[in-house]
Amino acid sequence: MPRHVAIVMDGNGRWASRRLMPRGVGHKAGVDALVRTVQACLQRGIPYLTVFAFSSENWKRPQDEVSGLMSLVLTAMSNHLSELARQGVRIRMVGDRSAVSEQVGRAWTQAEDATRHNERMILSVAFNYGGRWDMVQACRRIMASGVRPEDVDEATLARHLALSHAPDPDLFIRTGGELRISNFLLWQAAYAELYFTDCLWPDFGELELDRALQAYAGRERRFGQVSADIREA
Repeated sequence: MPRHVAIVMDGNGRWASRRLMPRGVGHKAGVDALVRTVQACLQRGIPYLTVFAFSSENWKRPQDEVSGLMSLVLTAMSNHLSELARQGVRIRMVGDRSAVSEQVGRAWTQAEDATRHNERMILSVAFNYGGRWDMVQACRRIMASGVRPEDVDEATLARHLALSHAPDPDLFIRTGGELRISNFLLWQAAYAELYFTDCLWPDFGELELDRALQAYAGRERRFGQVSADIREA
Protein backbone atom coordinates (compact mmCIF):
# COMPACT_ATOMS: atom_id res chain seq x y z
CA MET A 1 0.00 0.00 0.00
CA PRO A 2 1.48 3.39 -0.94
CA ARG A 3 2.09 5.93 1.81
CA HIS A 4 1.42 8.88 -0.48
CA VAL A 5 -1.02 9.06 -3.38
CA ALA A 6 -1.11 12.09 -5.69
CA ILE A 7 -4.01 12.66 -8.09
CA VAL A 8 -4.58 14.93 -11.07
CA MET A 9 -8.37 15.24 -10.91
CA ASP A 10 -9.11 15.65 -14.63
CA GLY A 11 -12.34 15.38 -16.59
CA ASN A 12 -14.90 17.46 -14.71
CA GLY A 13 -15.76 19.67 -17.67
CA ARG A 14 -16.04 16.77 -20.13
CA TRP A 15 -18.18 14.84 -17.65
CA ALA A 16 -20.64 17.74 -17.57
CA SER A 17 -20.53 18.39 -21.32
CA ARG A 18 -21.41 14.76 -22.08
CA ARG A 19 -24.53 15.29 -19.97
CA LEU A 20 -25.34 18.60 -21.68
CA MET A 21 -24.71 20.45 -18.42
CA PRO A 22 -22.58 23.51 -17.63
CA ARG A 23 -18.95 22.78 -16.76
CA GLY A 24 -19.55 24.11 -13.26
CA VAL A 25 -21.82 21.14 -12.56
CA GLY A 26 -18.89 18.87 -13.33
CA HIS A 27 -16.68 20.71 -10.88
CA LYS A 28 -19.31 20.32 -8.15
CA ALA A 29 -19.50 16.59 -8.91
CA GLY A 30 -15.72 16.55 -8.71
CA VAL A 31 -15.86 17.76 -5.11
CA ASP A 32 -18.12 14.80 -4.28
CA ALA A 33 -15.59 12.48 -5.94
CA LEU A 34 -12.81 14.00 -3.83
CA VAL A 35 -14.78 13.40 -0.63
CA ARG A 36 -15.36 9.76 -1.68
CA THR A 37 -11.68 9.33 -2.44
CA VAL A 38 -10.59 10.79 0.90
CA GLN A 39 -12.92 8.34 2.66
CA ALA A 40 -11.57 5.42 0.63
CA CYS A 41 -7.96 6.36 1.36
CA LEU A 42 -8.75 6.66 5.06
CA GLN A 43 -10.28 3.18 5.04
CA ARG A 44 -7.16 1.78 3.36
CA GLY A 45 -4.77 3.45 5.78
CA ILE A 46 -3.14 5.81 3.27
CA PRO A 47 -1.69 8.68 5.35
CA TYR A 48 -0.93 11.20 2.59
CA LEU A 49 -3.18 12.30 -0.27
CA THR A 50 -2.33 15.22 -2.56
CA VAL A 51 -4.75 16.45 -5.22
CA PHE A 52 -4.35 18.93 -8.06
CA ALA A 53 -7.36 21.21 -7.72
CA PHE A 54 -6.34 24.30 -9.71
CA SER A 55 -3.14 24.83 -11.67
CA SER A 56 -1.35 28.11 -12.21
CA GLU A 57 -2.30 27.73 -15.89
CA ASN A 58 -6.02 27.40 -15.15
CA TRP A 59 -6.37 31.19 -14.92
CA LYS A 60 -6.48 31.08 -18.74
CA ARG A 61 -9.89 29.42 -18.64
CA PRO A 62 -13.11 31.45 -19.20
CA GLN A 63 -13.66 33.98 -16.41
CA ASP A 64 -17.04 32.55 -15.40
CA GLU A 65 -15.49 29.10 -14.92
CA VAL A 66 -12.62 30.50 -12.84
CA SER A 67 -15.04 32.49 -10.70
CA GLY A 68 -17.16 29.39 -10.23
CA LEU A 69 -14.14 27.41 -9.08
CA MET A 70 -13.26 30.08 -6.53
CA SER A 71 -16.81 30.04 -5.19
CA LEU A 72 -16.71 26.26 -5.10
CA VAL A 73 -13.70 26.40 -2.76
CA LEU A 74 -15.77 28.33 -0.24
CA THR A 75 -18.77 26.02 -0.61
CA ALA A 76 -16.67 22.88 -0.27
CA MET A 77 -15.01 24.17 2.88
CA SER A 78 -18.37 25.05 4.38
CA ASN A 79 -19.96 21.70 3.55
CA HIS A 80 -17.14 19.27 4.30
CA LEU A 81 -14.56 20.85 6.62
CA SER A 82 -16.12 19.82 9.93
CA GLU A 83 -16.59 16.18 8.86
CA LEU A 84 -13.03 15.91 7.53
CA ALA A 85 -11.73 17.39 10.77
CA ARG A 86 -13.79 14.94 12.80
CA GLN A 87 -12.26 12.03 10.91
CA GLY A 88 -8.71 13.13 11.64
CA VAL A 89 -7.84 14.71 8.29
CA ARG A 90 -5.37 17.57 8.30
CA ILE A 91 -5.72 19.97 5.36
CA ARG A 92 -2.70 21.70 3.86
CA MET A 93 -3.14 24.20 1.04
CA VAL A 94 -0.23 24.11 -1.42
CA GLY A 95 0.34 26.83 -4.00
CA ASP A 96 0.85 30.53 -4.67
CA ARG A 97 -1.54 32.38 -2.39
CA SER A 98 -0.75 35.82 -3.79
CA ALA A 99 -3.21 35.58 -6.69
CA VAL A 100 -6.32 34.35 -4.86
CA SER A 101 -8.90 36.62 -3.29
CA GLU A 102 -8.75 37.59 0.37
CA GLN A 103 -11.93 35.59 0.99
CA VAL A 104 -10.49 32.42 -0.50
CA GLY A 105 -7.23 32.97 1.37
CA ARG A 106 -9.14 33.25 4.65
CA ALA A 107 -10.98 30.01 3.89
CA TRP A 108 -7.65 28.27 3.32
CA THR A 109 -6.26 29.56 6.59
CA GLN A 110 -9.42 28.54 8.44
CA ALA A 111 -9.23 24.99 7.03
CA GLU A 112 -5.57 24.65 7.99
CA ASP A 113 -6.08 26.06 11.48
CA ALA A 114 -9.15 23.93 12.19
CA THR A 115 -7.34 20.70 11.29
CA ARG A 116 -3.73 21.41 12.29
CA HIS A 117 -3.71 18.88 15.16
CA ASN A 118 -5.09 15.98 13.09
CA GLU A 119 -2.74 13.11 12.28
CA ARG A 120 -4.73 10.36 10.58
CA MET A 121 -4.22 11.77 7.09
CA ILE A 122 -2.67 14.86 5.52
CA LEU A 123 -4.77 16.05 2.58
CA SER A 124 -2.71 18.51 0.54
CA VAL A 125 -4.78 20.54 -1.92
CA ALA A 126 -2.67 22.04 -4.71
CA PHE A 127 -4.43 25.25 -5.71
CA ASN A 128 -2.85 27.87 -7.96
CA TYR A 129 0.07 25.47 -8.08
CA GLY A 130 2.61 24.59 -10.72
CA GLY A 131 5.68 22.38 -10.47
CA ARG A 132 7.91 24.97 -12.14
CA TRP A 133 6.62 27.69 -9.81
CA ASP A 134 7.34 25.38 -6.89
CA MET A 135 11.00 24.95 -7.84
CA VAL A 136 11.45 28.67 -8.55
CA GLN A 137 9.98 29.70 -5.20
CA ALA A 138 12.15 27.10 -3.45
CA CYS A 139 15.27 28.55 -5.08
CA ARG A 140 14.26 32.05 -4.05
CA ARG A 141 13.72 30.95 -0.46
CA ILE A 142 17.10 29.23 -0.39
CA MET A 143 18.85 32.35 -1.68
CA ALA A 144 16.95 34.58 0.75
CA SER A 145 18.06 32.38 3.65
CA GLY A 146 21.71 32.98 2.77
CA VAL A 147 22.68 29.41 1.94
CA ARG A 148 25.95 29.28 0.02
CA PRO A 149 25.70 27.83 -3.52
CA GLU A 150 28.16 25.05 -2.69
CA ASP A 151 25.92 24.00 0.23
CA VAL A 152 22.82 23.52 -1.93
CA ASP A 153 21.98 19.87 -2.55
CA GLU A 154 18.84 17.85 -3.25
CA ALA A 155 17.88 17.75 0.42
CA THR A 156 18.16 21.54 0.68
CA LEU A 157 15.86 22.09 -2.27
CA ALA A 158 13.37 19.48 -1.04
CA ARG A 159 13.08 21.25 2.34
CA HIS A 160 11.99 24.46 0.61
CA LEU A 161 9.41 22.97 -1.73
CA ALA A 162 5.73 23.60 -1.06
CA LEU A 163 5.12 19.93 -0.27
CA SER A 164 8.03 19.55 2.15
CA HIS A 165 5.62 18.33 4.85
CA ALA A 166 4.98 15.08 2.95
CA PRO A 167 7.14 12.27 1.57
CA ASP A 168 7.47 12.01 -2.20
CA PRO A 169 4.38 10.40 -3.77
CA ASP A 170 4.54 6.66 -4.35
CA LEU A 171 1.55 6.51 -6.71
CA PHE A 172 0.62 9.26 -9.19
CA ILE A 173 -2.89 8.92 -10.64
CA ARG A 174 -4.35 10.94 -13.49
CA THR A 175 -7.98 10.57 -14.49
CA GLY A 176 -9.62 11.71 -17.72
CA GLY A 177 -7.51 9.81 -20.25
CA GLU A 178 -4.71 12.34 -20.77
CA LEU A 179 -1.18 10.89 -20.66
CA ARG A 180 0.85 13.71 -19.12
CA ILE A 181 1.60 15.09 -15.66
CA SER A 182 0.79 18.73 -16.54
CA ASN A 183 3.34 20.54 -14.38
CA PHE A 184 2.28 18.75 -11.19
CA LEU A 185 4.90 17.76 -8.59
CA LEU A 186 7.72 17.77 -11.13
CA TRP A 187 10.42 17.28 -8.50
CA GLN A 188 8.49 15.07 -6.09
CA ALA A 189 7.17 12.61 -8.70
CA ALA A 190 10.63 11.65 -9.98
CA TYR A 191 10.19 8.02 -8.86
CA ALA A 192 6.43 7.82 -8.50
CA GLU A 193 4.57 5.01 -10.21
CA LEU A 194 2.32 6.58 -12.86
CA TYR A 195 -1.23 5.35 -13.40
CA PHE A 196 -3.52 6.77 -16.09
CA THR A 197 -7.20 5.99 -16.40
CA ASP A 198 -9.90 7.03 -18.87
CA CYS A 199 -12.33 7.41 -15.97
CA LEU A 200 -13.47 11.03 -15.68
CA TRP A 201 -12.89 12.42 -12.22
CA PRO A 202 -16.56 12.76 -11.11
CA ASP A 203 -16.95 9.00 -11.71
CA PHE A 204 -13.87 8.13 -9.66
CA GLY A 205 -14.51 6.12 -6.50
CA GLU A 206 -13.46 3.07 -4.53
CA LEU A 207 -13.46 0.73 -7.54
CA GLU A 208 -11.16 2.95 -9.59
CA LEU A 209 -8.93 3.61 -6.60
CA ASP A 210 -8.57 -0.11 -5.96
CA ARG A 211 -7.67 -0.68 -9.61
CA ALA A 212 -4.90 1.88 -9.28
CA LEU A 213 -3.71 0.33 -6.01
CA GLN A 214 -3.72 -3.12 -7.57
CA ALA A 215 -1.62 -1.86 -10.48
CA TYR A 216 0.76 -0.23 -8.02
CA ALA A 217 1.10 -3.45 -6.04
CA GLY A 218 2.25 -5.21 -9.20
CA ARG A 219 5.04 -2.72 -9.95
CA GLU A 220 8.68 -3.31 -9.03
CA ARG A 221 10.13 -0.10 -7.63
CA ARG A 222 13.88 -0.15 -8.31
CA PHE A 223 14.95 3.49 -7.75
CA GLY A 224 17.85 3.01 -10.16
CA GLN A 225 18.81 -0.45 -8.93
CA VAL A 226 18.39 -3.75 -10.77
CA SER A 227 15.92 -6.44 -9.79
CA ALA A 228 18.56 -8.76 -8.37
CA ASP A 229 19.80 -6.07 -5.98
CA ILE A 230 16.28 -5.52 -4.66
CA ARG A 231 15.68 -9.24 -4.10
CA GLU A 232 18.99 -9.59 -2.26
CA ALA A 233 18.19 -6.60 -0.05
